[in-house]
Amino acid sequence: MAPMTQPRNRPLDVLAMGRSGVDIYPLQAGVALEDVDTFGKFLGGSAANVSVAAARLGHTVALFTGVGEDPFGRFVRRALRDLGVDDRLIVVDPAHATPVTFCEIFPPDDFPLYFYRLPTAPDLQIRPQDLDLDAIRDARVLWATVTGLSEEPSRSTHFAAWEARGRRRHTILDLDYRPVFWSSRDQAAAQVRAALSHVTVAVGNREECEVATGETDPDRASDALLAAGVELAVVKQGPKGVLGKTANERVVIPATPVEVVNGLGAGDAFGGSLCHGLRTGLSLEQTLRNANAAGAIVASRLECSTAMPTEAEIAAFAAGAALPGRRPELEATRA
Repeated sequence: MAPMTQPRNRPLDVLAMGRSGVDIYPLQAGVALEDVDTFGKFLGGSAANVSVAAARLGHTVALFTGVGEDPFGRFVRRALRDLGVDDRLIVVDPAHATPVTFCEIFPPDDFPLYFYRLPTAPDLQIRPQDLDLDAIRDARVLWATVTGLSEEPSRSTHFAAWEARGRRRHTILDLDYRPVFWSSRDQAAAQVRAALSHVTVAVGNREECEVATGETDPDRASDALLAAGVELAVVKQGPKGVLGKTANERVVIPATPVEVVNGLGAGDAFGGSLCHGLRTGLSLEQTLRNANAAGAIVASRLECSTAMPTEAEIAAFAAGAALPGRRPELEATRA
């Protein structure tokens, strides 16, 4: 894909803010990390992956994040540009290194992650004064993740962005709860609940929705998210598919059968496709069906950012077209 050429005086289709870095994936599946001989280097981080997924679907996209003043930081910015994402809002932090994440690959459902982000990461050091408030206000879709609330000054920066945006439609919070980034589950729950009144869409898996609402049942969790002020609640239920609910619509899409190669990044593909559906005005049912398909496609591939599917691939998969390696007898929703 050609580098971003979006005119800077036009609103972005999608503006993502949050985590970015470098993913180091073993090129050998089923091998413990200490025994792996060869690795691949990829653009990573949830917000970065979502931005690439949306760009792959034809949208003008920018990422607001931080990277180190180091070779990996240069790699992140170049990879984003190469994948069609505008990098002009990225803050270069000379004091902290660009984070690196390692994973292990034990299909179909075990993909341990090891985050190297200490003592902190540049994406958690973004400050309110770094915000482009015009871009925040004008973006057709704003995507942020709960990880950005785990530490200051990033936490204050997210709330400043939401205050400037004023709950404009399609202000999305990915509930993306990762215990390693938080001092306690209660701390995460308090921050998520404070954030919900600022956003119009919340999306997460069952555990993440439980952190946000205290509810384990998907319907009760989605109702609690709506009661907290969001207009659309999306609950990903793994093998049971995905539930989407508004004040007057309830949609359940079954899980998509796929042979899982690497479940990491599937949720980000789901997120990018969700942005696409909201931006283009698709029905809730079609939006979630496409998002499920996008997640399944990425789960069938090794990498994350560079695995994000095109609109044609998603349409073919959602319609039941066979993909190489697809095995319908395996039921796995990795979104």
